Amino acid sequence: MKSVFRPRITDLTTAARGFLMGAADIVPGVSGGTVALVLGIYQRLLQALSHFDSQLIGLLGQRRFADAGRHVDFRFLTALGLGIVVAVVSLAKLMHYLLEHHQGLTYAAFFGLILGSGVLVGRMCRPENRAELVGCIAIGLVAAVAALGILSQGHLTARPGLGYTFVSGAIAICAMILPGVSGSYLLLMLGKYHEITGIIKDLPKLAVTGGELATLAVFAAGCVFGLLLFSRVLRWLLAKYTTPTMAALCGFMIGSLYKIWPMQLDTTPSVAEFKEKIFEPQWPAAFDTHTATCLAIAVGAFLAVLTIDAWAKRTGSDVAHRLNVD
Repeated sequence: MKSVFRPRITDLTTAARGFLMGAADIVPGVSGGTVALVLGIYQRLLQALSHFDSQLIGLLGQRRFADAGRHVDFRFLTALGLGIVVAVVSLAKLMHYLLEHHQGLTYAAFFGLILGSGVLVGRMCRPENRAELVGCIAIGLVAAVAALGILSQGHLTARPGLGYTFVSGAIAICAMILPGVSGSYLLLMLGKYHEITGIIKDLPKLAVTGGELATLAVFAAGCVFGLLLFSRVLRWLLAKYTTPTMAALCGFMIGSLYKIWPMQLDTTPSVAEFKEKIFEPQWPAAFDTHTATCLAIAVGAFLAVLTIDAWAKRTGSDVAHRLNVD
């Protein structure tokens, strides 16, 4: 067992990838699943999550803990999760500052990154004939419209009861492995963001009630249920219908660009908390210095993604090569 937990260089690399996923999750409208896909760990993440099954229970029941750890890729999930947590904790204040004081420039960087990533994902679609090509385009367009529709919806009024809390957790956590959709935004849209984050914020102070603890526990259970179920569905789709699934993921990513368009109009200027504000994308009134800077940052981020991908291909480690679903 000692050898299982001995630190390795690969653990640091995985943690670094988790750090990037966590950094992306902090930004409203950006999905950590997008980063996982671009970094080439998407399929491995799906596979590890889908292995929380009856076989794992059997291995644990037989006290074969080393085999159970290998079955769910425990080392990988632990290092990745640690990186995500470190990013969320360490970068939350920085990202809050950037979004509050330099929102346009920050969104421009992520806009370019996601656009470039969408191009890479689109390249993974390998239609064998013209009919499949048309089908991929149609699927991508439908997915883009779906993402656009989800992200342009107003906030819902949260329904009372633990059942709604469970469903909210199951829906929001799916964004962790669904490129293009932000989990924090989905939770905000469902009307549960402030309640859940408020409980989490008060938890270290022990200033929570029994009812709030029950709410958090049910929400966490919903997250686990949604994550394990949805990872199985996505893994099956990638195994059986790789090309159309990648077309749908590409569409989701392109459609999500609406949410992080660099030029945003604050429709709630009286609201102080950034997460509570409502922004509407707008076309710049004039091509001024700010607009030019946003454009330069977006183009630079876009080219950076393509450059990294080109380097990865030369080293034989590009994303498409590693997306092998068994």
